[in-house]
Amino acid sequence: MPARMALYYYDTCPFCIRVLRAASKLGVDLELRDIFQDRKHYMDLTSARGRATVPVLRYTDADGEDVWMPESADIIRFLEAGGAA
Repeated sequence: MPARMALYYYDTCPFCIRVLRAASKLGVDLELRDIFQDRKHYMDLTSARGRATVPVLRYTDADGEDVWMPESADIIRFLEAGGAA
């Protein structure tokens, strides 16, 4: 599992809630970055992805590269696999 993972989300997004529940069930600690509560998080997400669609999981891979993973189902599979892409 990557040492540091951040979830870009907002609190009423049903797909975000699904990811948060799965992470909680798995005991995975995510840094939460609410794109509507902090403009910087919104700007980071749109700068990297070109849009503000959430959820997006951000982590650094083994090569030191930033990975921005969209799609709740993909994020949950990644977490269930212990962070193996």
